Amino acid sequence: MQQRRTFLRALLTTASAALLGGACNNEGDDLGPIEPGERFFPQSLASGDPRPDSVILWTRLDDPDHPLAEPHELHLQLATDEQFTDLLALDGGDHLVVTAEPAYGGCVKVKVRGLDPATTYFYRFLYPHQGVRWASRAGQTRTAPAEDADQPVRFAYVSCQDYSGRHYNVYRELLRQQLDFFVHLGDYIYETTTNPEFQDADGRRVDFDDQAGAIAFNQGQPGEYYAARSLDNYRQLYQIYRTDPALQAVHERLPMLAIWDDHEFSNDSHGATGTYQSGRVDERDVDRRKAANQAWFEFMPVDYPGDTGGPDDFRYDPAADFPGDLRIHRDFTYGRHLHLVLTDLRTYRSDHLIPEDAFPAALALDQPALLAALGQLPDAAAPYFDVDTYAGGVYQGALRAGADALGYDPAKITGHLDAATVNALLGELPGDQPPLLDDAAQAGMERGLAFIHLGKTSYYSSFGARYLVIKDTYDLYSKVRYAADAGAAEVAMGPDQESWFLGALTTSDRTWKIWGNEYLLMPTRIDLSPLPLPPAFAHQFYLGADAWDGQPSRRDSLLKSLAGVDNLVVITGDIHAFFAGFAAPSDDPGARVVEFVTSSVTSTTFGPILERLAVADPTLMNVPGAVDLARNIRDLLIGLDTNPHIAHADVTRNGFVSVELDGAALTATMHAIANEEAKTDYAGREDELSAKFERLRFRVNAGQRELYRDFDGAWRRWDTTTRTWL
Repeated sequence: MQQRRTFLRALLTTASAALLGGACNNEGDDLGPIEPGERFFPQSLASGDPRPDSVILWTRLDDPDHPLAEPHELHLQLATDEQFTDLLALDGGDHLVVTAEPAYGGCVKVKVRGLDPATTYFYRFLYPHQGVRWASRAGQTRTAPAEDADQPVRFAYVSCQDYSGRHYNVYRELLRQQLDFFVHLGDYIYETTTNPEFQDADGRRVDFDDQAGAIAFNQGQPGEYYAARSLDNYRQLYQIYRTDPALQAVHERLPMLAIWDDHEFSNDSHGATGTYQSGRVDERDVDRRKAANQAWFEFMPVDYPGDTGGPDDFRYDPAADFPGDLRIHRDFTYGRHLHLVLTDLRTYRSDHLIPEDAFPAALALDQPALLAALGQLPDAAAPYFDVDTYAGGVYQGALRAGADALGYDPAKITGHLDAATVNALLGELPGDQPPLLDDAAQAGMERGLAFIHLGKTSYYSSFGARYLVIKDTYDLYSKVRYAADAGAAEVAMGPDQESWFLGALTTSDRTWKIWGNEYLLMPTRIDLSPLPLPPAFAHQFYLGADAWDGQPSRRDSLLKSLAGVDNLVVITGDIHAFFAGFAAPSDDPGARVVEFVTSSVTSTTFGPILERLAVADPTLMNVPGAVDLARNIRDLLIGLDTNPHIAHADVTRNGFVSVELDGAALTATMHAIANEEAKTDYAGREDELSAKFERLRFRVNAGQRELYRDFDGAWRRWDTTTRTWL
């Protein structure tokens, strides 16, 4: 019990208004002189979750000569000036005593309350050691305006900041803006070290100290890399990332509001399950998920809602059951004009709708299901048969005997299978095989949709599961499944979070309601049917089913529930590209909302990632000419009439988005810079760096659902019918 009380004081200490009754000075202070001690605070400090009367302050103590085997005392000072001559009284003196605990890696979080709204404060931590109080750098933070304040709000949002081989130049440009705070939409860290699919092995990198506790890939071979699994692995990622001077500078200057996406745990994750092996093994790992959660809790300056563990005393409990161990969805109001709602789309998420290990020939929807849903069979429906019983099981025996050669699990060769796909597989097997199922045999079969008709052309693959799924058949599969299981196959937020989310937005009385959303809401489709490709590719495809395109029925449901909310804008990250456009229910385009998507801070951008994958293995996507398609992905997105709701797309540049809003309008500015510039450190060359950014301004007027873009001072409206700016 004593340890819990100590932890609460260390990780979330509350200074109430009574303790902030006035200023004090250091006269009579016998605790020793204050000297610069940055070396004891290698991650510097940070602030977050500002409200009108409170803010979270963070640091981490690391004394290399005295490892944190027992609690170490720290002092927090808060002042109204950067020189700390006007100190606020904390705990009856010039400082508040807090404790760095070994159980939480030396991280300290303090919630200071009783502050004035819309006020800038300065803070620092002191480490009393050998007669000297060693000081961290000074941090600056700012509280939110009062609830009734009629004043503009300025903030920026970012996502996806890989460390390997890259530098945080984007943050240097962000610091040149006049901002109240910044929002991080996830992928603050990347759990892998040098994954060749998207990370660089040259330049700076992360090498785990606890390599035995990590997940190894290509072990002992060229291209060996690791993914975090242990608590030490995840802590080390935050520790190394936070040593970057530009990242430290933005934390020292601005409070942050943060949520996570997938890489804080594992790429394309859902719940406690990773996807590296694409179904070859069960990758659910609750211990790994909780290690990731604990590290996030320790390092991120986040305030936790009172109903998760009592008012102002939440602490991470490693023994708590997942997913109830940590709740990060929360909301903030900034005066009269902003209500910001931040969600968690990974913790409660269901598995991807098409399993990565789905057998392509296996049936997704049989004839009775299609007739019940549509009243008729769609053109894509094809003959299927029961491989267990048809022809005495001879086709099942042949396919199972050749399963190793085909790369399939023989146990999956069961039940209803697509006849044409079985024929194709038999044609790949050597030796004598059963006769192909001819037209006469197929004529008497029922017709349905197999996973191959949804885009699943290979086993153990993310393509046709998380990426490149056929839109029309996937939408149909989603609709039938959604009705059959009451939406259980498409869970993004979970019922409690979704109820809270809809309640927060539909009852908000602020001018602008902004949803901080992890991954792309608007559809991103490509139409390959006009291209000279085999008939199997003559379809529209969703690019990514790990985003909201993978849950189209759930997306429709949410957007319909939000149709009556005026001035709703969605801000998004994840995809490493800039987008501006609309998201709407599939059957009600008038109920649209504007979405602004920021590209990555440093991470390899969307277009080059696709090209890198296609060049490394042209057969990976199973699309002929995949390299050329990857290089022309932007034209496929906006060059045809496939995505009239997308007004702007930039898939090759890094950057961030800044937002300014008031009672009349919301203006979003995209700050874009070439992805290659992240390989150069522009420290001390900020003017040169700034000149390399292009800035595009967009606007939404209060009371409208229109999107405007600034063309040299002339604002033009995006017209989805003509796909032009008018």
